[in-house]
Amino acid sequence: MTIPHIGSNHLFKTKNCGQLRADHAGEEVLLSGWVNKVRDLGGVYFLTLRDKTGIIQLGFESFKADLGILKELSLESVIQVKGKVAARPEGATNKDMPTGEVEVHVEDLKILSRAHEVPFLPHGKIEAGEDLRLKYRYLDLRSDKLQSMLSLRSEMAKRARMVLYNEDFTEVETPILYKTTPEGARDYIVPSRVHPGRVYALPQSPQTLKQLLMIAGTDRYFQICKCFRDEDLRADRQPEFSQIDIEVSFSTAEYMRGLASRMIEKIFDLPAGFDIPIMSYSDAMRDYGSDKPDVRFDLKHQDVTEKFKGCGFKTFADIASSDGLIKAMFISDKDGEFARKKIDGFTEIVKPYGGKGVAWFKVKSGEFTGGISKFITDDLKDHFNKADGLWVFCADPKKSVAHACANALRLHLGRECNLIDPNDYKFLWINDWPLFEYDDEAGRLFAAHHPFTSPKLEDFDKFKSGDVEIAKTIKAEAYDVVCNGYELAGGSVRIYDTDLQAQMFKYLDFSEEEAQRLFGFFIEALKYGTPPHAGMAFGFDRLIMLVGKTDNIRDVIAFPKTTSATDLMSSSPSKAQAVQLEELKMNFKS
Repeated sequence: MTIPHIGSNHLFKTKNCGQLRADHAGEEVLLSGWVNKVRDLGGVYFLTLRDKTGIIQLGFESFKADLGILKELSLESVIQVKGKVAARPEGATNKDMPTGEVEVHVEDLKILSRAHEVPFLPHGKIEAGEDLRLKYRYLDLRSDKLQSMLSLRSEMAKRARMVLYNEDFTEVETPILYKTTPEGARDYIVPSRVHPGRVYALPQSPQTLKQLLMIAGTDRYFQICKCFRDEDLRADRQPEFSQIDIEVSFSTAEYMRGLASRMIEKIFDLPAGFDIPIMSYSDAMRDYGSDKPDVRFDLKHQDVTEKFKGCGFKTFADIASSDGLIKAMFISDKDGEFARKKIDGFTEIVKPYGGKGVAWFKVKSGEFTGGISKFITDDLKDHFNKADGLWVFCADPKKSVAHACANALRLHLGRECNLIDPNDYKFLWINDWPLFEYDDEAGRLFAAHHPFTSPKLEDFDKFKSGDVEIAKTIKAEAYDVVCNGYELAGGSVRIYDTDLQAQMFKYLDFSEEEAQRLFGFFIEALKYGTPPHAGMAFGFDRLIMLVGKTDNIRDVIAFPKTTSATDLMSSSPSKAQAVQLEELKMNFKS
Protein backbone atom coordinates (compact mmCIF):
# COMPACT_ATOMS: atom_id res chain seq x y z
CA MET A 1 0.00 0.00 0.00
CA THR A 2 1.33 3.43 -1.00
CA ILE A 3 1.54 6.03 1.76
CA PRO A 4 0.04 9.26 0.41
CA HIS A 5 1.12 12.81 1.13
CA ILE A 6 -1.13 14.63 3.60
CA GLY A 7 -1.82 18.32 3.02
CA SER A 8 -1.90 20.99 5.72
CA ASN A 9 -5.70 20.73 5.47
CA HIS A 10 -5.47 17.06 6.59
CA LEU A 11 -6.66 15.87 3.18
CA PHE A 12 -4.91 14.00 0.38
CA LYS A 13 -5.19 17.17 -1.73
CA THR A 14 -4.78 20.91 -1.27
CA LYS A 15 -6.72 21.86 -4.40
CA ASN A 16 -9.38 20.32 -6.64
CA CYS A 17 -8.47 19.54 -10.23
CA GLY A 18 -11.19 21.72 -11.73
CA GLN A 19 -10.44 24.87 -9.75
CA LEU A 20 -6.94 25.61 -11.05
CA ARG A 21 -6.62 28.79 -13.13
CA ALA A 22 -3.90 31.14 -14.42
CA ASP A 23 -3.73 33.03 -11.11
CA HIS A 24 -2.61 29.80 -9.41
CA ALA A 25 0.60 29.73 -11.50
CA GLY A 26 3.68 29.12 -9.35
CA GLU A 27 1.67 27.58 -6.52
CA GLU A 28 2.66 24.15 -5.20
CA VAL A 29 -0.34 21.83 -5.06
CA LEU A 30 -1.30 18.34 -3.97
CA LEU A 31 -3.95 16.71 -6.19
CA SER A 32 -5.77 13.37 -5.99
CA GLY A 33 -8.12 11.82 -8.53
CA TRP A 34 -8.65 9.35 -11.34
CA VAL A 35 -6.42 8.86 -14.38
CA ASN A 36 -8.53 10.17 -17.24
CA LYS A 37 -6.11 9.90 -20.18
CA VAL A 38 -2.42 9.10 -20.75
CA ARG A 39 -0.43 10.32 -23.79
CA ASP A 40 3.11 9.30 -24.67
CA LEU A 41 4.50 11.67 -27.31
CA GLY A 42 7.80 9.93 -27.98
CA GLY A 43 8.89 9.86 -24.34
CA VAL A 44 7.21 13.14 -23.46
CA TYR A 45 4.29 12.24 -21.22
CA PHE A 46 1.06 14.08 -20.60
CA LEU A 47 -1.67 12.83 -18.33
CA THR A 48 -5.08 14.27 -17.45
CA LEU A 49 -6.28 13.87 -13.89
CA ARG A 50 -9.98 14.02 -13.03
CA ASP A 51 -11.99 14.55 -9.89
CA LYS A 52 -15.59 15.66 -9.35
CA THR A 53 -14.75 19.28 -10.08
CA GLY A 54 -13.08 18.79 -13.46
CA ILE A 55 -9.91 17.81 -15.33
CA ILE A 56 -6.35 19.15 -15.21
CA GLN A 57 -3.42 18.34 -17.49
CA LEU A 58 -0.25 17.02 -15.87
CA GLY A 59 3.23 17.43 -17.37
CA PHE A 60 6.36 15.52 -16.28
CA GLU A 61 9.32 17.76 -17.19
CA SER A 62 10.03 18.22 -13.47
CA PHE A 63 9.37 14.61 -12.46
CA LYS A 64 12.06 13.41 -10.05
CA ALA A 65 11.31 9.66 -10.02
CA ASP A 66 11.44 6.94 -12.67
CA LEU A 67 9.05 7.73 -15.55
CA GLY A 68 8.50 3.97 -15.85
CA ILE A 69 5.78 4.34 -13.24
CA LEU A 70 3.61 5.99 -15.89
CA LYS A 71 3.61 2.78 -17.91
CA GLU A 72 2.03 1.01 -14.93
CA LEU A 73 -0.94 3.38 -14.91
CA SER A 74 -4.28 2.14 -16.17
CA LEU A 75 -7.23 4.39 -16.93
CA GLU A 76 -9.45 5.04 -13.89
CA SER A 77 -6.62 4.27 -11.44
CA VAL A 78 -6.56 6.60 -8.44
CA ILE A 79 -3.34 8.58 -8.02
CA GLN A 80 -1.92 11.47 -6.05
CA VAL A 81 0.49 14.02 -7.54
CA LYS A 82 2.58 16.78 -6.06
CA GLY A 83 3.83 19.63 -8.22
CA LYS A 84 3.65 23.26 -9.31
CA VAL A 85 0.98 24.99 -11.35
CA ALA A 86 2.42 26.52 -14.53
CA ALA A 87 0.98 28.50 -17.41
CA ARG A 88 0.76 26.46 -20.60
CA PRO A 89 3.03 27.60 -23.44
CA GLU A 90 1.51 29.99 -25.96
CA GLY A 91 -0.43 28.01 -28.56
CA ALA A 92 -0.83 25.03 -26.21
CA THR A 93 -3.83 26.32 -24.25
CA ASN A 94 -7.16 24.51 -24.47
CA LYS A 95 -10.15 26.86 -24.57
CA ASP A 96 -12.55 23.92 -24.26
CA MET A 97 -11.29 23.19 -20.73
CA PRO A 98 -11.93 25.57 -17.81
CA THR A 99 -8.41 24.67 -16.64
CA GLY A 100 -6.99 24.90 -20.16
CA GLU A 101 -4.62 27.82 -19.49
CA VAL A 102 -2.54 25.88 -16.93
CA GLU A 103 -1.00 22.51 -16.23
CA VAL A 104 0.69 20.96 -13.22
CA HIS A 105 4.39 20.07 -13.50
CA VAL A 106 4.49 16.87 -11.47
CA GLU A 107 7.42 16.29 -9.10
CA ASP A 108 6.05 13.19 -7.35
CA LEU A 109 3.35 10.66 -8.17
CA LYS A 110 1.82 7.94 -5.98
CA ILE A 111 -0.53 5.21 -7.17
CA LEU A 112 -3.20 4.96 -4.49
CA SER A 113 -5.43 2.37 -6.19
CA ARG A 114 -4.61 0.58 -9.45
CA ALA A 115 -7.72 -0.07 -11.59
CA HIS A 116 -8.28 -3.25 -13.57
CA GLU A 117 -9.56 -2.79 -17.13
CA VAL A 118 -12.99 -1.19 -16.73
CA PRO A 119 -16.09 -2.46 -18.60
CA PHE A 120 -16.55 1.04 -20.05
CA LEU A 121 -15.05 4.49 -19.64
CA PRO A 122 -17.43 6.87 -17.83
CA HIS A 123 -15.90 9.76 -19.79
CA GLY A 124 -15.45 7.88 -23.05
CA LYS A 125 -16.67 9.21 -26.38
CA ILE A 126 -18.83 6.11 -26.93
CA GLU A 127 -21.60 5.73 -24.35
CA ALA A 128 -22.20 2.21 -23.03
CA GLY A 129 -25.66 0.59 -23.20
CA GLU A 130 -28.03 1.31 -20.34
CA ASP A 131 -28.01 -2.22 -18.90
CA LEU A 132 -24.21 -2.20 -18.72
CA ARG A 133 -24.22 1.23 -17.11
CA LEU A 134 -26.80 0.11 -14.54
CA LYS A 135 -24.79 -3.03 -13.75
CA TYR A 136 -21.70 -0.90 -13.09
CA ARG A 137 -23.61 2.08 -11.73
CA TYR A 138 -20.68 3.22 -9.58
CA LEU A 139 -18.65 3.69 -12.78
CA ASP A 140 -21.49 5.48 -14.55
CA LEU A 141 -21.81 7.82 -11.56
CA ARG A 142 -18.29 9.09 -12.32
CA SER A 143 -19.69 10.82 -15.42
CA ASP A 144 -20.20 14.58 -15.38
CA LYS A 145 -23.88 14.15 -16.22
CA LEU A 146 -24.77 11.97 -13.25
CA GLN A 147 -22.54 13.82 -10.80
CA SER A 148 -24.23 17.06 -11.85
CA MET A 149 -27.61 15.41 -11.28
CA LEU A 150 -26.62 14.36 -7.76
CA SER A 151 -25.41 17.89 -7.02
CA LEU A 152 -28.60 19.34 -8.50
CA ARG A 153 -30.71 17.00 -6.38
CA SER A 154 -28.84 18.08 -3.24
CA GLU A 155 -29.26 21.77 -4.10
CA MET A 156 -33.00 21.41 -4.79
CA ALA A 157 -33.52 19.55 -1.49
CA LYS A 158 -31.75 22.41 0.28
CA ARG A 159 -33.91 25.03 -1.46
CA ALA A 160 -37.13 23.18 -0.62
CA ARG A 161 -36.07 22.79 2.99
CA MET A 162 -35.17 26.48 3.31
CA VAL A 163 -38.61 27.60 2.04
CA LEU A 164 -40.30 25.33 4.58
CA TYR A 165 -37.95 26.15 7.47
CA ASN A 166 -38.52 29.86 6.81
CA GLU A 167 -42.26 29.26 7.16
CA ASP A 168 -41.86 27.54 10.55
CA PHE A 169 -42.30 23.94 9.40
CA THR A 170 -41.01 21.09 11.55
CA GLU A 171 -39.19 18.23 9.81
CA VAL A 172 -40.40 14.92 11.26
CA GLU A 173 -39.36 11.38 10.28
CA THR A 174 -42.14 8.80 10.10
CA PRO A 175 -41.81 4.98 10.17
CA ILE A 176 -40.80 2.88 7.18
CA LEU A 177 -42.18 -0.32 8.72
CA TYR A 178 -45.89 0.43 8.99
CA LYS A 179 -49.38 -0.94 8.45
CA THR A 180 -50.79 -2.03 5.11
CA THR A 181 -53.60 0.34 4.04
CA PRO A 182 -55.36 0.68 0.65
CA GLU A 183 -53.95 3.74 -1.14
CA GLY A 184 -54.41 2.89 -4.80
CA ALA A 185 -51.35 0.66 -5.48
CA ARG A 186 -49.99 -2.62 -4.19
CA ASP A 187 -47.97 -2.54 -0.99
CA TYR A 188 -44.51 -3.98 -0.55
CA ILE A 189 -44.89 -6.16 2.53
CA VAL A 190 -42.26 -7.24 5.06
CA PRO A 191 -42.90 -10.46 7.04
CA SER A 192 -42.41 -10.24 10.80
CA ARG A 193 -40.17 -12.83 12.49
CA VAL A 194 -41.39 -11.86 15.97
CA HIS A 195 -45.06 -12.10 14.93
CA PRO A 196 -45.30 -15.11 12.57
CA GLY A 197 -47.97 -14.79 9.91
CA ARG A 198 -48.11 -11.00 10.21
CA VAL A 199 -46.54 -8.39 7.99
CA TYR A 200 -45.49 -4.78 7.93
CA ALA A 201 -45.99 -2.68 4.82
CA LEU A 202 -43.55 -0.19 3.36
CA PRO A 203 -45.51 3.08 3.13
CA GLN A 204 -46.97 4.18 -0.18
CA SER A 205 -47.00 7.58 1.51
CA PRO A 206 -47.03 8.77 5.14
CA GLN A 207 -50.70 9.82 4.67
CA THR A 208 -52.28 8.73 7.97
CA LEU A 209 -49.08 9.46 9.88
CA LYS A 210 -48.88 13.08 8.81
CA GLN A 211 -52.57 13.56 9.60
CA LEU A 212 -51.92 12.08 13.05
CA LEU A 213 -49.16 14.67 13.47
CA MET A 214 -51.77 17.37 12.88
CA ILE A 215 -54.02 15.79 15.52
CA ALA A 216 -50.92 15.76 17.76
CA GLY A 217 -50.53 19.53 17.40
CA THR A 218 -47.42 19.64 15.16
CA ASP A 219 -49.18 22.34 13.06
CA ARG A 220 -46.72 22.42 10.12
CA TYR A 221 -44.93 19.23 9.14
CA PHE A 222 -42.69 18.18 6.29
CA GLN A 223 -40.14 15.53 5.40
CA ILE A 224 -38.29 14.38 2.30
CA CYS A 225 -39.22 10.73 2.57
CA LYS A 226 -39.01 7.42 0.77
CA CYS A 227 -42.26 5.86 -0.48
CA PHE A 228 -42.85 2.44 -2.01
CA ARG A 229 -45.41 1.22 -4.54
CA ASP A 230 -45.46 -2.19 -6.17
CA GLU A 231 -46.80 -1.11 -9.56
CA ASP A 232 -45.90 -1.31 -13.23
CA LEU A 233 -43.05 1.04 -14.04
CA ARG A 234 -42.49 3.73 -16.66
CA ALA A 235 -39.65 6.06 -17.60
CA ASP A 236 -40.86 8.51 -14.92
CA ARG A 237 -41.70 5.95 -12.21
CA GLN A 238 -39.71 3.75 -9.79
CA PRO A 239 -40.81 1.20 -7.16
CA GLU A 240 -39.24 3.37 -4.48
CA PHE A 241 -39.30 7.12 -4.82
CA SER A 242 -38.84 10.28 -2.80
CA GLN A 243 -41.38 12.96 -2.08
CA ILE A 244 -41.46 16.27 -0.27
CA ASP A 245 -44.33 15.49 2.07
CA ILE A 246 -46.24 18.40 3.64
CA GLU A 247 -49.19 18.84 6.02
CA VAL A 248 -50.56 22.05 7.55
CA SER A 249 -53.20 22.56 10.24
CA PHE A 250 -55.91 25.23 9.91
CA SER A 251 -55.05 25.69 6.22
CA THR A 252 -57.09 26.10 3.05
CA ALA A 253 -56.50 24.94 -0.50
CA GLU A 254 -55.60 28.53 -1.40
CA TYR A 255 -52.89 28.59 1.28
CA MET A 256 -51.46 25.35 -0.14
CA ARG A 257 -51.41 26.91 -3.63
CA GLY A 258 -49.47 29.88 -2.27
CA LEU A 259 -46.99 27.58 -0.54
CA ALA A 260 -46.54 25.50 -3.71
CA SER A 261 -45.97 28.73 -5.69
CA ARG A 262 -43.25 29.87 -3.28
CA MET A 263 -41.51 26.49 -3.44
CA ILE A 264 -41.62 26.37 -7.24
CA GLU A 265 -40.38 29.95 -7.46
CA LYS A 266 -37.32 29.06 -5.40
CA ILE A 267 -36.61 25.66 -6.97
CA PHE A 268 -36.99 26.80 -10.59
CA ASP A 269 -35.43 30.27 -10.11
CA LEU A 270 -38.60 32.06 -11.22
CA PRO A 271 -39.27 35.81 -10.81
CA ALA A 272 -40.41 36.93 -7.35
CA GLY A 273 -44.14 36.77 -6.78
CA PHE A 274 -44.75 33.75 -9.03
CA ASP A 275 -48.35 32.52 -8.73
CA ILE A 276 -49.42 29.14 -10.15
CA PRO A 277 -52.25 29.60 -12.70
CA ILE A 278 -55.46 27.70 -11.92
CA MET A 279 -57.28 25.33 -14.27
CA SER A 280 -60.22 23.14 -13.29
CA TYR A 281 -60.13 19.39 -13.86
CA SER A 282 -63.13 19.62 -16.21
CA ASP A 283 -61.47 22.34 -18.33
CA ALA A 284 -58.24 20.34 -18.50
CA MET A 285 -60.09 17.26 -19.72
CA ARG A 286 -62.22 19.26 -22.17
CA ASP A 287 -59.34 21.15 -23.78
CA TYR A 288 -56.47 18.67 -23.45
CA GLY A 289 -57.90 15.24 -22.57
CA SER A 290 -55.49 15.01 -19.65
CA ASP A 291 -55.51 15.92 -15.96
CA LYS A 292 -51.84 16.92 -16.37
CA PRO A 293 -51.84 18.89 -19.62
CA ASP A 294 -48.74 20.24 -21.32
CA VAL A 295 -49.73 23.84 -22.06
CA ARG A 296 -46.44 24.96 -23.57
CA PHE A 297 -48.27 24.90 -26.91
CA ASP A 298 -51.88 25.44 -27.99
CA LEU A 299 -53.56 22.83 -30.24
CA LYS A 300 -56.57 22.52 -27.94
CA HIS A 301 -59.17 19.80 -28.41
CA GLN A 302 -62.67 20.56 -29.64
CA ASP A 303 -65.66 18.50 -28.56
CA VAL A 304 -67.55 17.98 -31.83
CA THR A 305 -69.78 15.12 -30.67
CA GLU A 306 -73.05 17.00 -31.16
CA LYS A 307 -72.09 18.07 -34.69
CA PHE A 308 -71.81 14.46 -35.86
CA LYS A 309 -75.17 13.24 -34.50
CA GLY A 310 -77.14 11.77 -37.39
CA CYS A 311 -74.28 12.28 -39.88
CA GLY A 312 -73.59 9.97 -42.77
CA PHE A 313 -70.43 8.59 -41.21
CA LYS A 314 -71.92 5.67 -39.25
CA THR A 315 -68.95 5.21 -36.89
CA PHE A 316 -69.20 8.79 -35.65
CA ALA A 317 -73.02 8.84 -35.71
CA ASP A 318 -73.16 5.74 -33.47
CA ILE A 319 -70.61 7.14 -31.02
CA ALA A 320 -72.42 10.49 -30.87
CA SER A 321 -75.81 8.87 -30.21
CA SER A 322 -74.48 6.51 -27.49
CA ASP A 323 -73.08 9.17 -25.12
CA GLY A 324 -69.58 8.69 -26.49
CA LEU A 325 -67.09 11.43 -27.30
CA ILE A 326 -65.64 12.81 -30.54
CA LYS A 327 -62.69 15.20 -30.19
CA ALA A 328 -61.10 17.19 -33.01
CA MET A 329 -57.85 19.08 -33.50
CA PHE A 330 -56.75 21.40 -36.29
CA ILE A 331 -53.15 21.68 -37.47
CA SER A 332 -52.62 24.70 -39.70
CA ASP A 333 -50.42 24.32 -42.76
CA LYS A 334 -48.35 27.12 -41.20
CA ASP A 335 -47.41 24.76 -38.33
CA GLY A 336 -46.79 21.68 -40.45
CA GLU A 337 -48.04 19.67 -43.40
CA PHE A 338 -48.46 15.91 -43.19
CA ALA A 339 -48.11 13.37 -45.99
CA ARG A 340 -50.53 10.42 -46.12
CA LYS A 341 -47.92 8.02 -44.75
CA LYS A 342 -47.44 10.10 -41.60
CA ILE A 343 -51.20 10.48 -41.14
CA ASP A 344 -51.63 6.70 -41.37
CA GLY A 345 -48.99 6.39 -38.65
CA PHE A 346 -51.24 8.27 -36.20
CA THR A 347 -53.06 4.98 -35.55
CA GLU A 348 -49.95 3.59 -33.83
CA ILE A 349 -49.91 6.64 -31.54
CA VAL A 350 -53.44 6.01 -30.21
CA LYS A 351 -53.39 2.18 -30.10
CA PRO A 352 -51.76 1.93 -26.63
CA TYR A 353 -54.66 4.01 -25.23
CA GLY A 354 -57.43 1.85 -26.70
CA GLY A 355 -57.87 3.81 -29.93
CA LYS A 356 -58.73 1.96 -33.14
CA GLY A 357 -57.67 4.71 -35.51
CA VAL A 358 -57.59 8.43 -36.27
CA ALA A 359 -60.10 9.96 -38.69
CA TRP A 360 -59.00 12.97 -40.75
CA PHE A 361 -59.45 15.22 -43.73
CA LYS A 362 -57.60 18.18 -45.24
CA VAL A 363 -58.86 21.66 -46.11
CA LYS A 364 -57.21 23.65 -48.90
CA SER A 365 -58.73 26.82 -50.29
CA GLY A 366 -62.18 25.66 -49.16
CA GLU A 367 -61.77 22.17 -50.70
CA PHE A 368 -62.17 19.13 -48.38
CA THR A 369 -60.07 16.12 -49.42
CA GLY A 370 -58.90 12.73 -48.12
CA GLY A 371 -59.94 10.61 -45.17
CA ILE A 372 -63.59 11.13 -44.17
CA SER A 373 -64.05 14.25 -46.33
CA LYS A 374 -66.88 12.63 -48.31
CA PHE A 375 -68.98 12.52 -45.14
CA ILE A 376 -68.55 16.22 -44.38
CA THR A 377 -71.84 17.88 -45.26
CA ASP A 378 -72.28 21.56 -46.07
CA ASP A 379 -73.42 22.22 -42.49
CA LEU A 380 -70.25 20.64 -41.14
CA LYS A 381 -68.10 22.49 -43.67
CA ASP A 382 -69.28 25.78 -42.19
CA HIS A 383 -67.68 24.73 -38.90
CA PHE A 384 -64.47 23.19 -40.22
CA ASN A 385 -63.63 25.59 -43.09
CA LYS A 386 -61.56 28.00 -40.98
CA ALA A 387 -58.14 27.86 -42.66
CA ASP A 388 -55.90 25.57 -44.69
CA GLY A 389 -54.68 22.57 -42.77
CA LEU A 390 -55.40 19.11 -41.37
CA TRP A 391 -58.30 18.10 -39.14
CA VAL A 392 -57.86 14.96 -37.02
CA PHE A 393 -60.44 13.18 -34.86
CA CYS A 394 -60.30 10.76 -31.91
CA ALA A 395 -63.62 9.12 -31.07
CA ASP A 396 -64.80 6.32 -28.82
CA PRO A 397 -67.93 5.16 -26.98
CA LYS A 398 -65.82 5.46 -23.80
CA LYS A 399 -65.08 9.10 -23.12
CA SER A 400 -61.93 8.21 -21.19
CA VAL A 401 -60.50 6.46 -24.27
CA ALA A 402 -61.28 9.40 -26.56
CA HIS A 403 -59.65 11.80 -24.09
CA ALA A 404 -56.51 9.66 -23.73
CA CYS A 405 -56.11 9.12 -27.49
CA ALA A 406 -56.60 12.81 -28.27
CA ASN A 407 -54.06 13.76 -25.60
CA ALA A 408 -51.47 11.30 -26.96
CA LEU A 409 -52.03 12.54 -30.52
CA ARG A 410 -51.80 16.20 -29.43
CA LEU A 411 -48.44 15.61 -27.74
CA HIS A 412 -47.18 13.74 -30.82
CA LEU A 413 -48.26 16.59 -33.12
CA GLY A 414 -46.66 19.13 -30.80
CA ARG A 415 -43.34 17.35 -31.13
CA GLU A 416 -43.67 16.70 -34.86
CA CYS A 417 -44.46 20.35 -35.58
CA ASN A 418 -41.80 21.70 -33.18
CA LEU A 419 -44.44 23.57 -31.19
CA ILE A 420 -42.84 22.77 -27.81
CA ASP A 421 -40.09 24.93 -26.31
CA PRO A 422 -37.92 22.46 -24.33
CA ASN A 423 -36.57 25.27 -22.15
CA ASP A 424 -40.00 26.52 -21.07
CA TYR A 425 -41.85 25.60 -17.88
CA LYS A 426 -45.63 25.95 -17.73
CA PHE A 427 -47.16 25.22 -14.33
CA LEU A 428 -50.83 24.67 -13.51
CA TRP A 429 -52.86 24.20 -10.34
CA ILE A 430 -55.54 21.65 -11.29
CA ASN A 431 -58.51 21.75 -8.90
CA ASP A 432 -62.19 20.78 -8.62
CA TRP A 433 -61.51 17.09 -9.11
CA PRO A 434 -64.24 14.45 -8.85
CA LEU A 435 -64.34 12.99 -5.34
CA PHE A 436 -65.19 9.50 -6.60
CA GLU A 437 -64.69 7.28 -9.61
CA TYR A 438 -67.43 4.80 -10.47
CA ASP A 439 -66.47 1.35 -11.74
CA ASP A 440 -69.26 -0.08 -13.91
CA GLU A 441 -67.93 -3.64 -13.71
CA ALA A 442 -67.58 -3.59 -9.92
CA GLY A 443 -70.78 -1.55 -9.56
CA ARG A 444 -69.32 0.65 -6.84
CA LEU A 445 -67.52 3.89 -6.06
CA PHE A 446 -63.79 4.22 -5.53
CA ALA A 447 -61.93 7.16 -4.03
CA ALA A 448 -60.47 9.24 -6.84
CA HIS A 449 -57.65 10.26 -4.46
CA HIS A 450 -57.67 8.57 -1.05
CA PRO A 451 -60.40 7.99 1.54
CA PHE A 452 -59.38 11.00 3.66
CA THR A 453 -60.03 13.66 0.99
CA SER A 454 -62.74 16.16 1.85
CA PRO A 455 -65.63 17.00 -0.48
CA LYS A 456 -65.88 20.68 -1.41
CA LEU A 457 -67.73 22.72 1.18
CA GLU A 458 -70.62 23.45 -1.20
CA ASP A 459 -71.07 19.68 -1.76
CA PHE A 460 -71.33 18.70 1.93
CA ASP A 461 -75.13 18.27 1.75
CA LYS A 462 -74.80 16.08 -1.35
CA PHE A 463 -72.13 14.04 0.44
CA LYS A 464 -74.28 13.54 3.54
CA SER A 465 -77.21 12.29 1.41
CA GLY A 466 -75.62 8.87 1.04
CA ASP A 467 -76.99 8.65 -2.53
CA VAL A 468 -74.49 6.95 -4.89
CA GLU A 469 -75.89 8.67 -8.00
CA ILE A 470 -75.56 12.07 -6.34
CA ALA A 471 -72.10 11.12 -5.09
CA LYS A 472 -70.90 10.72 -8.68
CA THR A 473 -71.32 14.50 -9.12
CA ILE A 474 -69.49 15.56 -5.95
CA LYS A 475 -66.27 17.51 -6.33
CA ALA A 476 -63.25 17.05 -4.08
CA GLU A 477 -61.24 19.71 -2.31
CA ALA A 478 -58.23 18.21 -4.08
CA TYR A 479 -55.50 19.73 -6.23
CA ASP A 480 -52.47 18.83 -8.33
CA VAL A 481 -49.48 20.84 -9.46
CA VAL A 482 -48.61 19.90 -13.04
CA CYS A 483 -45.82 21.05 -15.35
CA ASN A 484 -45.12 20.22 -18.99
CA GLY A 485 -47.33 17.13 -18.93
CA TYR A 486 -46.06 15.76 -15.60
CA GLU A 487 -47.76 15.66 -12.22
CA LEU A 488 -45.35 17.40 -9.84
CA ALA A 489 -47.46 17.38 -6.69
CA GLY A 490 -50.83 16.30 -5.41
CA GLY A 491 -52.82 16.95 -2.30
CA SER A 492 -56.13 17.81 -0.71
CA VAL A 493 -57.99 19.29 2.21
CA ARG A 494 -58.63 16.40 4.62
CA ILE A 495 -61.74 15.16 6.36
CA TYR A 496 -61.50 16.05 10.04
CA ASP A 497 -65.06 15.17 11.12
CA THR A 498 -65.77 11.61 12.33
CA ASP A 499 -69.26 11.53 10.79
CA LEU A 500 -67.96 12.63 7.38
CA GLN A 501 -65.18 10.04 7.56
CA ALA A 502 -67.69 7.32 8.44
CA GLN A 503 -69.84 8.36 5.47
CA MET A 504 -66.80 8.20 3.19
CA PHE A 505 -66.14 4.61 4.26
CA LYS A 506 -69.78 3.75 3.54
CA TYR A 507 -69.52 5.15 0.00
CA LEU A 508 -66.42 3.01 -0.50
CA ASP A 509 -68.24 -0.14 0.62
CA PHE A 510 -66.11 -0.62 3.74
CA SER A 511 -68.00 -2.47 6.45
CA GLU A 512 -67.54 -1.16 9.98
CA GLU A 513 -65.39 -4.21 10.73
CA GLU A 514 -63.22 -3.64 7.66
CA ALA A 515 -62.83 0.08 8.40
CA GLN A 516 -61.81 -0.76 11.98
CA ARG A 517 -59.32 -3.39 10.80
CA LEU A 518 -57.67 -1.06 8.29
CA PHE A 519 -58.02 2.33 9.96
CA GLY A 520 -59.19 1.72 13.52
CA PHE A 521 -56.28 3.61 15.06
CA PHE A 522 -56.96 6.60 12.80
CA ILE A 523 -60.74 6.62 13.34
CA GLU A 524 -60.07 6.57 17.08
CA ALA A 525 -57.67 9.52 16.80
CA LEU A 526 -60.24 11.64 14.92
CA LYS A 527 -62.47 11.57 18.02
CA TYR A 528 -60.08 13.56 20.20
CA GLY A 529 -60.06 17.02 18.66
CA THR A 530 -58.85 17.12 15.05
CA PRO A 531 -57.95 20.49 13.53
CA PRO A 532 -58.96 21.28 9.94
CA HIS A 533 -55.88 20.47 7.86
CA ALA A 534 -54.59 20.10 4.33
CA GLY A 535 -51.50 18.72 2.69
CA MET A 536 -49.66 17.81 -0.46
CA ALA A 537 -46.61 15.91 -1.63
CA PHE A 538 -44.16 16.85 -4.38
CA GLY A 539 -42.68 13.98 -6.36
CA PHE A 540 -39.06 14.88 -5.72
CA ASP A 541 -37.51 12.61 -8.37
CA ARG A 542 -39.87 13.90 -11.05
CA LEU A 543 -39.18 17.48 -9.97
CA ILE A 544 -35.44 16.91 -10.48
CA MET A 545 -36.19 15.38 -13.89
CA LEU A 546 -37.76 18.66 -14.96
CA VAL A 547 -35.11 20.93 -13.44
CA GLY A 548 -32.37 18.71 -14.90
CA LYS A 549 -34.08 18.55 -18.32
CA THR A 550 -34.03 14.77 -18.63
CA ASP A 551 -36.91 12.46 -19.52
CA ASN A 552 -35.57 9.41 -17.65
CA ILE A 553 -36.09 9.23 -13.91
CA ARG A 554 -33.10 6.88 -13.55
CA ASP A 555 -30.83 9.82 -14.39
CA VAL A 556 -31.74 11.59 -11.14
CA ILE A 557 -31.52 8.64 -8.71
CA ALA A 558 -28.15 7.43 -7.46
CA PHE A 559 -28.99 3.71 -7.57
CA PRO A 560 -32.17 3.18 -9.60
CA LYS A 561 -34.11 0.09 -10.60
CA THR A 562 -34.91 -1.04 -14.14
CA THR A 563 -38.44 -0.99 -15.60
CA SER A 564 -38.84 -4.55 -14.26
CA ALA A 565 -38.02 -3.31 -10.72
CA THR A 566 -34.64 -5.04 -10.59
CA ASP A 567 -31.24 -3.75 -9.50
CA LEU A 568 -28.72 -5.03 -12.05
CA MET A 569 -25.76 -3.93 -9.92
CA SER A 570 -26.65 -5.92 -6.78
CA SER A 571 -28.78 -8.58 -8.52
CA SER A 572 -31.84 -7.81 -6.45
CA PRO A 573 -34.44 -8.92 -5.72
CA SER A 574 -32.73 -12.15 -4.75
CA LYS A 575 -33.88 -15.42 -3.25
CA ALA A 576 -34.22 -15.58 0.51
CA GLN A 577 -31.88 -17.91 2.33
CA ALA A 578 -33.40 -21.10 3.77
CA VAL A 579 -32.51 -20.02 7.30
CA GLN A 580 -34.33 -16.70 6.79
CA LEU A 581 -37.49 -18.44 5.58
CA GLU A 582 -37.30 -20.84 8.51
CA GLU A 583 -37.04 -17.95 10.99
CA LEU A 584 -40.01 -16.25 9.36
CA LYS A 585 -42.00 -19.51 9.33
CA MET A 586 -42.86 -19.03 5.67
CA ASN A 587 -42.24 -20.55 2.26
CA PHE A 588 -42.94 -19.72 -1.36
CA LYS A 589 -45.31 -21.75 -3.53
CA SER A 590 -43.01 -21.40 -6.55
